[in-house]
Amino acid sequence: MRLFSINAGYFKLDGGAMHGVVPKSMWNKANPADENNMCTWAMRCMLIEQGNHRILIDTGMGDKQDEKFFGHYFPHGDDSIEKNLAKNGFAPEDITDVFLTHLHFDHCGGAVKRSGEQLVPAFPNAVYWSNEAHWTSAATPNEREKASFLKENFMPLREQEGLLRFVDASEGGEWISDIRVHVVNGHTDAMMLPLINYNGTTLLYCADLIPSAAHVSMPWVMAYDMRPLDTLNEKRKLLREAVTNNWVLFFEHDPKIECATLQEVDGRIKIKETFPLHKLAAGTS
Repeated sequence: MRLFSINAGYFKLDGGAMHGVVPKSMWNKANPADENNMCTWAMRCMLIEQGNHRILIDTGMGDKQDEKFFGHYFPHGDDSIEKNLAKNGFAPEDITDVFLTHLHFDHCGGAVKRSGEQLVPAFPNAVYWSNEAHWTSAATPNEREKASFLKENFMPLREQEGLLRFVDASEGGEWISDIRVHVVNGHTDAMMLPLINYNGTTLLYCADLIPSAAHVSMPWVMAYDMRPLDTLNEKRKLLREAVTNNWVLFFEHDPKIECATLQEVDGRIKIKETFPLHKLAAGTS
């Protein structure tokens, strides 16, 4: 197995929304806001090469939306999935599987692209993976989540037979060899977190359960979450397991920190060490 961090770019979200009840005097030290109270966040995806599979986890927001849409989220920087795949010797055509943790625009927008007047899969040789419960929620969204579930990002995946498949999202189920799926419901219905067995080390792809290193702290729960108390309990369970078994956490949205290990200090779970993903492959974490 080989692992690659694939940054799809950076964007901005309101600092208060991203940090929930935590006061700005605290979170602004972790991720300073601009004059409009907006903080920069990464859209950090992961490529897993496992046997004949080249699996891309999440796809960022893509570039097919209009100027008005991007005016709300300020995408910036030179990073893109295509550029960072190429940097590691891959092309979109090489991807065999696209695993979508959930269908919010900043996680699945890059799954579909514009080709003239048509919307087509951005990874033409890939199978796309969601789960039935989450797909149903995204296709018929509640008013609070409606702005995050943009149907042009995922509905075209249903048009081609066999392109979209559903993971059996039962608790702890193995998806493919060395990759299990943990399902959580606090942020949105049936979000899937990959648990990757990498040379005997478990790597948790945190998606939006723990979007950044600062969100390891229990009270740091996003205002975007549908069920914040469920998020709190889901975090507590996974973080304790991570400490006990020395898991590595991979942060999708932290603008600087890719990975971390944890420790318990005076009854509180805290960051122990941070490092880029390639250091794990080198055995220096």
